[in-house]
Amino acid sequence: MTDHTVLIAGGGPTGLMLAGELALAGVDVAILERRTNQELVGWRALGFHARTIEVFDQRGIAERFIKEALVTQTTSFAGAIRDIGDFPTRHNYGLGLAQKHIERILAGWVDELGVPTLRGIEVTGFAQDEAGVSVELSDGTSPRAEYLVGCDGGRSVIRKAAGIEFQGWDATGSSLIAEAEFDEEPEWGMRRDTHGIAGFSKPDANGGIRAQAAEEGAGPTGEPTLEDLSKAIIRFYGTDFGLRSAAWITRFNDVTRQAAAYRDRRVLLAGDAAHIHSPMGGQGLGVGVQDAVNLGWKLAQVVKGTSPDTLLDTYHAERHPVAARVLRNTMAQVALSRVNERTDALREIVADLLQMEEPRKHVAGMISGLDIHYDFGAPADVAADGVEVIEAVDSEAHPLVGRRMPDLDLMMPDGPLRVFTLLHTARPVLLNLGAPGTRERALSPWADRVQLVDATYDGPWELPVLGDVPAPAAVLIRPDGHVAWVGRANGINADLAADAGFSNALTKWFGPATS
Repeated sequence: MTDHTVLIAGGGPTGLMLAGELALAGVDVAILERRTNQELVGWRALGFHARTIEVFDQRGIAERFIKEALVTQTTSFAGAIRDIGDFPTRHNYGLGLAQKHIERILAGWVDELGVPTLRGIEVTGFAQDEAGVSVELSDGTSPRAEYLVGCDGGRSVIRKAAGIEFQGWDATGSSLIAEAEFDEEPEWGMRRDTHGIAGFSKPDANGGIRAQAAEEGAGPTGEPTLEDLSKAIIRFYGTDFGLRSAAWITRFNDVTRQAAAYRDRRVLLAGDAAHIHSPMGGQGLGVGVQDAVNLGWKLAQVVKGTSPDTLLDTYHAERHPVAARVLRNTMAQVALSRVNERTDALREIVADLLQMEEPRKHVAGMISGLDIHYDFGAPADVAADGVEVIEAVDSEAHPLVGRRMPDLDLMMPDGPLRVFTLLHTARPVLLNLGAPGTRERALSPWADRVQLVDATYDGPWELPVLGDVPAPAAVLIRPDGHVAWVGRANGINADLAADAGFSNALTKWFGPATS
């Protein structure tokens, strides 16, 4: 096998998205995938939420998913749907789409970008030094890469080989889900009793019966068997309805863990390799995709020598708290899903609270990912040697800073244009909403890296959960769609050329100025 600048272990949604991000930046990247083909057997994710749709839209591929998916309100907490139809986003809904189709669509996009996927190959170990990583593969080869990223799931070989702790909590409950055949017609629909939740459905008219049943306690830890499924069904119904066979059986539980560090020098983790949790709320796939979009442009700038490798530390700083919050909310949902009279009473009270406007917005924003806010800390001066010197420039940061940039309908000299269209190439954007030409001088030392776009916008500035925010005069947008800096219409940011905060933000995120 030949060497590559970046090797990605794992060709699931997270690995595919990261490969696409790196390819857009012109980085030589390859995916190592143990499966011999794209086929995905068994139950995995069944869709994703609004912020993930936005992320795909930022790359111009959202419609590929939308046209195949069920467009619906998927934002749920402890089993209760929270409608986000009134949220100020172009995608105020979720998508129902099986992971096998999500992977197929992503793989098609990655193929278009020219990324090789090397199948039937597993990473068995690695050794890293100051110059790169030697990756040991199951075929006996040991290619070199500047960086190795583990997107290889909850049992990540990369994480274990790096010695990164996987801290958290063991499972308290376990369930089986399967596509099976029965001699007798089962009891259709869902059943909830003291054992937990079980049920039967037929989501595909041409497929088998979808069976689900909670196991006793935390359940076994090995691969599930037909006997395990039979026992779980009998616990609820007193019969297994003549269970005959199963095309696949998947065991899932609420084990909850997070990597203590997302980076060990030249090795990084993303997706389930960095965090696992209960599937309640359907957040896992989206969190992994957003990990990839946060990491991709940063890793690209480092390997191309645009930014120092300390930029990669911001990946952990920003994404670790996001996943930690997901872990906590899924643990809360599992607790609220227990089947007993006391939990039933608590669940009723929580449901009443979530009928109120502010709690609904808070929880829906959290589950959908639309409320994510990266804390960039105090503004900093960056010396020529790249060392940050903290110096307050604006004690009251604009509320947009660290949050997702809304997909506004801009007016350009040659007609209307959406903000997300500007992000299709995964390049940073300085959006100037003031007089044309007023930003060129200040941006010129970074003009080779940052797009300057002069536009106007007269509509409202409204963010999900947060509400209305002051209209800015200029916005510096990172490739992941988050706002790095805001120029105010009045105050210390009015004169961009004199604003140290602007040049500091450019240097911090997009490397030192060029002469």
